[in-house]
Amino acid sequence: MEEKYYVEIEHLVKRNEVNKKVRQLEENQTLVTFYWTIGKLIVEAQGGGKNAKYGNELIKKWSIKLTKLYGKGYNYTNLSRFRQFYLTFPNIAPAGQYLTWSHYRELLPIKDENKRNYYINLCIKNNLSKRDLVKEIKSNSYERLIDKPDKIEIIPSQKYAITNDMKNPIIIEVNQEIKTEQELEINILANLDSFFKQLGNGFTYVGHQYKISDGKNNYYIDLLLFNYEFNAFVIIELKLRSLRKEDKAQMEFYMKLVDEQVKKPFHNKTIGIIISKESDQFVINFVREEDIFL
Repeated sequence: MEEKYYVEIEHLVKRNEVNKKVRQLEENQTLVTFYWTIGKLIVEAQGGGKNAKYGNELIKKWSIKLTKLYGKGYNYTNLSRFRQFYLTFPNIAPAGQYLTWSHYRELLPIKDENKRNYYINLCIKNNLSKRDLVKEIKSNSYERLIDKPDKIEIIPSQKYAITNDMKNPIIIEVNQEIKTEQELEINILANLDSFFKQLGNGFTYVGHQYKISDGKNNYYIDLLLFNYEFNAFVIIELKLRSLRKEDKAQMEFYMKLVDEQVKKPFHNKTIGIIISKESDQFVINFVREEDIFL
């Protein structure tokens, strides 16, 4: 009898929590649109985007009135920010439904449109919180991109290249001083989510110290991943030193074995990534189709 009532209570709680998430999403969209509309009206009142001036007395006058009536949420700084919001994003769709006002406050100081759009896409694709976004910006995520497109559109097409969101140098979270490649591997495994965000989108874990064989000897791959957007296995080899020529030969050998023994006919060719330590930074060396990109 008690179980029956518990099941009903749990059902009600679950429905309420789901509805709460929906309400939060709706409230966020309403708030973003609200601030954007205020910015639009301010710009129009100032004579339009080209004629509007940041120091216009109109904002000061309105901020005094609105602050007196409704509080400091409508002070001069915030009204100026709403105006900048509209000028920066004259078309709020489609990002408006995904990002919160807290996200936009972090994005507004970024003047470079390509850079700004990159972070917007990163938030949308990875469902980043405001805190996550700040962390990405502080780590110079955009500047470390291996492959920067000439033009980044918000919510790009589904066409995907393995280097689209890959960072270099890569930031690897470490819990202690790393003295061996095994310790480096352990730290990566303990922080896989952070590691995947550095590599980009679509990465999933397959195994570590993954055993393969050429029929005579066994070999162990540091990390074997799969990228479902690129439809290919990805080998990660870790070197706590500078890259050497023999590392490329070793990687190509591993790639060949994975292609022969693990890869299915409907998968693309295996990709190799060597992470080496150059000075005090971890650097991605990307191996594919007999080429190595440093």
